[in-house]
Formats: sequence, structure tokens, C-alpha cells
Amino acid sequence: MATNTQTIKDTVKNYLMTEFLPGEDPNDLTDTTPLVTGGILDSISTFKLVGFLHSKFDVKLNANEIANHLNTLNDITDIVQAKQGVA
Repeated sequence: MATNTQTIKDTVKNYLMTEFLPGEDPNDLTDTTPLVTGGILDSISTFKLVGFLHSKFDVKLNANEIANHLNTLNDITDIVQAKQGVA
């Protein structure tokens, strides 16, 4: 079942804030904040995020998708919706 854009963003943002940015201001994590290139996610945290996306949204990402589609909340939302068949 496809998940709407705002639900994906809110769910992923909550996960990121809880797991990787505890105590930080949630308003600082915007839809376009660079997660990988900004140093918020390293290889281990990216792997954890991929596992979270799989368990929460039932999406599987290949290596190319991981490298190219997890840098912002917008990117993550787009790849989750694409994997769920939402145009």
C-alpha cells in the first residue's frame, strides 16, 4: 500500500531525530537538509536508515539507490513512493 508524502516525511524525520539527532531542534531538519553530504548520516547510520525504510515501508533499495536517493527527506520520500508504485 502506498504511503502519502507527508506521512513518509514525518515518519522518517521522527526516526532521524530519535536515532541520530537526539536533543537537536526538529526545525533544523528540513526537507532539503543534506543528510549524507552534511555529515548527519555516515555509512552505518545510512545502513540503519535503509533497514528502517524496509521494515516501515516495505521497500528494498539497491546499492545505487542508496548512494543516490538518501541525501534529503525529499529524496527519501521520492524513492519510497517510487518503490511503492506512486508516480
